[in-house]
Amino acid sequence: MFENIVSKLGDLVWNWGIPVGDETIPVVVIALLGTGFYLTIRLGLIQIRRLPHGFAVASGIYDDPDEPGDVSHFQALTTALSATVGIGNIAGVALAIHWGGPGALFWMWMTALLGMAVKYSEVTLAQYYRKVEFPDQDPRRWEGSVSGGPMYYIEKGLGKHWKPLAMFFASFLILTSFLTGNGVQANTVADIMLTEFGVAKWITGVVTATLVGAVILGGIRRIGAVTGILAPVMATVYVLGALTVLAMNAHEILPTFGTIFREAFNPSAGVAGTGVGAFLVTMMWGVRRGLFSNEAGQGSAPIAHAAAKTDEPVSEGVVALLEPFIDTILICSMTGLVILITGVWSVRIPTEITLGGGDVSYVTVQGVESGASPATTIRVDDGVPELPPAGGPKIRWHEAPLERLFVDQAQTQPFTGTIDPKAGSATAASGTIYQSLYADAAESGAPLTQLAFEKGLKQFGGWGGYIVVLSVALFALSTAISWSYYGDRCANYLFGPRAVLPYKLLFVVMHFVGAVLALQSIWTLGDVALGVVIFPNLLALLLLSPKVAELTRNYFATRPWESNRIAHQKWVEKRREERHHRDR
Repeated sequence: MFENIVSKLGDLVWNWGIPVGDETIPVVVIALLGTGFYLTIRLGLIQIRRLPHGFAVASGIYDDPDEPGDVSHFQALTTALSATVGIGNIAGVALAIHWGGPGALFWMWMTALLGMAVKYSEVTLAQYYRKVEFPDQDPRRWEGSVSGGPMYYIEKGLGKHWKPLAMFFASFLILTSFLTGNGVQANTVADIMLTEFGVAKWITGVVTATLVGAVILGGIRRIGAVTGILAPVMATVYVLGALTVLAMNAHEILPTFGTIFREAFNPSAGVAGTGVGAFLVTMMWGVRRGLFSNEAGQGSAPIAHAAAKTDEPVSEGVVALLEPFIDTILICSMTGLVILITGVWSVRIPTEITLGGGDVSYVTVQGVESGASPATTIRVDDGVPELPPAGGPKIRWHEAPLERLFVDQAQTQPFTGTIDPKAGSATAASGTIYQSLYADAAESGAPLTQLAFEKGLKQFGGWGGYIVVLSVALFALSTAISWSYYGDRCANYLFGPRAVLPYKLLFVVMHFVGAVLALQSIWTLGDVALGVVIFPNLLALLLLSPKVAELTRNYFATRPWESNRIAHQKWVEKRREERHHRDR
């Protein structure tokens, strides 16, 4: 019953929407894109006009260490990027192309462009309405000297009578931090270590929980210091691997871009079957994966950016512009180009078809029923599944149809018999029962990206796929570290500073639990919580957009970064003199 309730909630939050032809546009997607479009117009294409200024501020040339805050602009950016650059950049892009074809990548770019305006607005508000808790020199500084985020700009920006909505946001974001932001990430790392290296999940859980605990118990300063190193390193490793593949196939880059633009508006039939080939399917898969990759509008990243050392909210807002740009337009594009150039997105490879596994789905005239167990059996003759009767099921792997099934890995003995979806097994004509069969099947998610790197770098040996393995592990670990801070600021908002340490300890425990237990319904519940918090955040952004516009006008009219640059230069000179005296 619990699984059914959670599944229904997930469908309600993420899939309920407005029917358009054979497809449904989810309300959450409409809300995110609509808010992004409105803010883009209201702020005069700020994501394009002020992007260079964002890079300048993030570089640190305007940092004034005497301004309030816990971390530098760069550390705030890398902390937020550590949460956003993750599984979505590897598995999410592969899913978008698997379902929507090459054109989905174009719609990911468009989503990121609108998301930049959303991210700018929520971070500017988080800075403006943040709460300075106590001076930096306080011995309790591991708890953080400032707090900010949607819960603060909802209450302080919209008024005290909006506090219940702010508390609602904080409560559900805490839940998300334990589950989607922590447990799922731990389980991803444990699965990789078990699959690739045979390391038991509990051992991985102990190691990663210890690492996460050592970082997050040091507070935002230690988190910022670690992510300031980890985020650039992990992104560099992944991007360099992708660039190597692209350099080796340079002659394919321009034709691939041509394919992306052509398929964006006139898509051909895709790999994943039902409905694919329709323009709306391609657009929606690109939009969904883009939104969930860069997290614009979800209200999490502003919590990290609120800790930046500055007294000018807009200066951190322009830094936040870089997040969707780096996450989606740069890193997701690298993934997409590697998948498309190597051609793995449209090929099928020999695969063990685990009949009781989650990658199997059964298609009826109503569409894909992933993980469903239809009562009707599927007849297979000489390896070929019979065409289903009206309403009957047809077997698929990663939602792509299986053409022929075999009983042996070498695929020399076609299977004849029946498949029982409910039992998750197949019974041959001889009476032999099989839990798995073999077929040529399409890959999806992270395995598809791993396959692309393996093929793209095969000239260098078999290590290409390990770039993806390493990246997934590092991305998942860094995501958990950053999400711990999001949750602890929400705990601080709801219960005060005394709640921070218990929250952190519980977060570490949940990390270990997530590593050893794969409870799908629990992870779905985390996604539900994340979907729910989007709506109060977007409502606040729309209602407070006049304040964002006012702060933006004042900032670029007064140009405060010029005086900050002088202060930064004086600080650098002072530090140089201090080092010189110490050396003497």
